[in-house]
Amino acid sequence: MNLTETALLPLILTLKVASLATLFAFLAGVCFAHIISGRKIRGSDMLDAALTLPLVLPPTVLGYYLLVVFGRNGWLGRWLYEIFGVSLIFTWQGAVVASFIVSLPLVLKSARAAFESVDPTLENVARTLGHSEFSIFLTVSLPLAWRGVMAGTMLAFARAMGEFGATLMIAGNLPGKTQTLSVAVYQAVQAGDDTLANTLVIIISCVSLLILYTSGKLLNNRQAWIRNFMEKETK
Repeated sequence: MNLTETALLPLILTLKVASLATLFAFLAGVCFAHIISGRKIRGSDMLDAALTLPLVLPPTVLGYYLLVVFGRNGWLGRWLYEIFGVSLIFTWQGAVVASFIVSLPLVLKSARAAFESVDPTLENVARTLGHSEFSIFLTVSLPLAWRGVMAGTMLAFARAMGEFGATLMIAGNLPGKTQTLSVAVYQAVQAGDDTLANTLVIIISCVSLLILYTSGKLLNNRQAWIRNFMEKETK
């Protein structure tokens, strides 16, 4: 297998894993952020702390928790295997789960800050006009907060691409099956293959830099977007 193929396989797998993990993190993060920002449930601060915990936990600890939960003898893993015949250990789907868990807090924090910056007067006006809460979310809250939400989502994608510790513990390092870019870099360094390691490092660095630059532009332009939106709504 030549250098191109060796680098291409983990890149494709990483993009697939990161894309799915980011999609799930976006859906869950926006939902929880909207609930927490509006204090719509009791214990919202505790929920926020629990969902943010993966940001501060060591990757090995998080990976251990995932093994306890999703392993063959885990309370959820046993159920999945007995009912559906599905095992997430040493599969790329397990890598998706690990990447989803570690990237969720980035969407949650950015989305929560974005929702909390939305002027509640606009939401109250929509209520007086007879809009449902779901309609207000889709037509008022989300359009005003979407730049912050998208910035967090892009950061989550970059985080999912770079996930290593938890992914290695639950998905392993099977070339062509579960070996993501970060794991491939680790193996290349261990094997002394500097050429492959340099190639993989350049790829993931360029992609991450592009994502960080774009998310920064979204955040910088967010205030201008809010002003323009409010001007249109008041006309």
